[in-house]
Amino acid sequence: MHIALYQPDIPPNTGTIIRMAACLDVAVHIIEPCGFPFGEKSFRRAGMDYIDQSKITRHQSWDDFLEAMGNKRIILLTTKSAKPYAEFEFQIDDILLMGRESAGVPDDVHGRADHRLVIPMTPDTRSLNIALSAAMVLGEALRQTNQFPPQ
Repeated sequence: MHIALYQPDIPPNTGTIIRMAACLDVAVHIIEPCGFPFGEKSFRRAGMDYIDQSKITRHQSWDDFLEAMGNKRIILLTTKSAKPYAEFEFQIDDILLMGRESAGVPDDVHGRADHRLVIPMTPDTRSLNIALSAAMVLGEALRQTNQFPPQ
């Protein structure tokens, strides 16, 4: 399982996702450019000491990311979908793609995703925090594929 962050722009969210991924033995892909200097103090604080235990790959561009990932399925988490994540059948090597906190992903990235999933919410709300969204969907994906680390 992989998490990919498309041009993340809030360092504490990125750090929190990296910490979660390190605890769950999940690879993280950062698709540049980031909206902050990679390794910024608030980024490291949110990731605590897990940054050094994580599997982070930085990709200079969307095209570089696509080339490196080969034929793996890209599963975009987006508010612009009607398919609830809990009704989706995840596979072991899926990539959970998260857009920028401020703008999501551009239309070409949205169109390239193999599947688009939404977290159902009440109609009068806009979106969840990206780290919380990543945790919810990753948890379901790991449960379905039996990939939680052994205790």
